[in-house]
Amino acid sequence: MTADVSTAAPEERQRSLLARHADFRRLFTAYSLSQVGTQVSYVAVPLVAIEALHAGSAQVSALAFLGSLPFLLVGLQAGAWLERMRRRPVLIVTDLVRGGLIASVPIAWAFDALTSVHLYLAVLLVGVATVFFEVASGAYIPHLVGRDNLLEANAKLGGMFAGAEVAGRSIGGFLVQALTAPYALVVNAVTYLWSALWLGVIRKQEPQVEKTGAAKPLWPDVKAGLGYVFGNGVLRTISLETSWSNFCLRIVITLVPVLYVSELHRSAALVGAFLTAGGAGVFVGAAVARRIGSKVGYGRALWLSGACCGPFALVVPFAVHGAAVWIGIVAWGLATVKVGFDNVLKGSIRQLVTADDMMARMGATYRFLITGVLAIGSGAAGVLAGTAGVRTAVLVGAAGLAVSWLMLFFSPVRAIRELPGTA
Repeated sequence: MTADVSTAAPEERQRSLLARHADFRRLFTAYSLSQVGTQVSYVAVPLVAIEALHAGSAQVSALAFLGSLPFLLVGLQAGAWLERMRRRPVLIVTDLVRGGLIASVPIAWAFDALTSVHLYLAVLLVGVATVFFEVASGAYIPHLVGRDNLLEANAKLGGMFAGAEVAGRSIGGFLVQALTAPYALVVNAVTYLWSALWLGVIRKQEPQVEKTGAAKPLWPDVKAGLGYVFGNGVLRTISLETSWSNFCLRIVITLVPVLYVSELHRSAALVGAFLTAGGAGVFVGAAVARRIGSKVGYGRALWLSGACCGPFALVVPFAVHGAAVWIGIVAWGLATVKVGFDNVLKGSIRQLVTADDMMARMGATYRFLITGVLAIGSGAAGVLAGTAGVRTAVLVGAAGLAVSWLMLFFSPVRAIRELPGTA
């Protein structure tokens, strides 16, 4: 027996609509394997630096800094540019560019020509392409599925991204062990091509962007996006709290490979296990966020997830010796459940409170803040590790993550019971 969509409950109807949405399935397919490959490189790239190029904590931190720096350099401009063009071609081109850049690393390694400069430049340029991909994606999804389906779409994509973290980081640790870190990156290069091919077969056409004759200056549009985000109490709070959380997460994630491999001489597979646990936590959070949010209120679900899960991060820098390292890995998985809640609920709230003609600029401003701060976190990781030691630096990042929920508790987000526009 099949449910009658016209008489189903709202949540069931929403799921049924997405289940029959062929273009969303194509988008989902495009992103799925691509995200697995991205997570493989998340494990492999710092290990290329550590194992193949003999990098220390300062060099690994610099690599992470360069990967996030483009969000500070072109993040705001990207939103203004993308308001003036169709988004799907941007998604396809940036996938192809990222695939080529990632492929250049194992090719150079195979010919004994890989250098630190090559790796740093590849990471920087992949970061530039990722800026445009992520801003375009955030603005494209509401057009593709419609606002009524945003929560369900974000829940599905959030769950998939988290599942990709689990699978990709597990596969990444295995591939690094089996093939060496540079060759593990081949997987990521192939998956970017996969994503571009599936995005290319989406049928729904975007409307043509009106040509205005003389090119308009970008700064007024950039300024409007900044004003839009900081002038809205909900958007402002979500942006600032996520930025702080990302800053703290970056410190921990940047330095754990150095702590495990360089300082404690543990297996690289433990780095993969640590990152896999984080992905599992995100997956669990994304899977239950919508259900818990509907029961206790979406704002309350956001701060409660941070208050209950964030403090587990404090276990990581202390549980590092012998079998105790697995306690730290499990604790990290519990801490990142908060991130899964954030990905689903914050994303839907942002998109639903934002007007269509501000979507790309809001998304660019948001990503400028939350991803640009990763560059700062990477730099801070190197400075803290150099002055106070790697374990102390990890503890600082964990402590910051443990208290980030307070920003949501003392803000208008706390009062959000229903998602805007869906009550």
